[in-house]
Amino acid sequence: MADLDFRGKTVLVVGGSSGIGNGIAQAFRARGADVHVWGTRPHAADYSVAEGSDLAGLHYTALDASDAAAVDGYEPPFAALDVLVLCQGTVRYRREEFTRAGFERVVEVNLHSVMACALRFRGLLAASRGALITVSSVAGYGANIGNPAYAASKAGVISLTRTLAAAWAADGIRVNGIAPGLVDTKLTQVTTAHPERLQRALAGIPARRLGTPADMAGAVLFLASPLAAYVCGQTLRVDGGLGLQA
Repeated sequence: MADLDFRGKTVLVVGGSSGIGNGIAQAFRARGADVHVWGTRPHAADYSVAEGSDLAGLHYTALDASDAAAVDGYEPPFAALDVLVLCQGTVRYRREEFTRAGFERVVEVNLHSVMACALRFRGLLAASRGALITVSSVAGYGANIGNPAYAASKAGVISLTRTLAAAWAADGIRVNGIAPGLVDTKLTQVTTAHPERLQRALAGIPARRLGTPADMAGAVLFLASPLAAYVCGQTLRVDGGLGLQA
């Protein structure tokens, strides 16, 4: 389909080194885009397919998005940017998010860095009349008793998506987002690696399966494409129906 042909387009996926972000990056590459990804490890070779990373054909940069100075000082190797996907994220288990240090670290990565990256690339996106797509979580719509920072930061991203969409639409930038449900990645192994927990989780998902990075990528491709030209400020739940029970 021509509307999903990204040949000649430049895409940056922050957090594109593994998991959902990597699936999104490879989906754009498969449709002809020149795709750049940021990750936190020194070299692309430090990632492996076994842990959900496929950096073949992608331009890798080691940059911690939570380092505001590094984001502000980044000199892109591209002159134009058509799509920016902000997929960085972290979570702390064992009640670490109930400590001040744990809470602040998660919010720094999951929320503050999203705004920092959006501001850094606003000019390039305005010049191309491009798309900015955030990746939050269904956790942002409700309580997450074990992870207050994760839930609060993802709720913040959903709100920020609406606000930036309203503020920047006049510049020609379309801002939207996706809210993944339970996706099989290294961050969800606390559930997926334990059969009993996994079965309880699947029982609450009408689709009766985990999501995949490819499922998330399909929604992002749509939001970045001309098919979504009149979609503005929306966060699309991509959760197999999980939110229908709420």
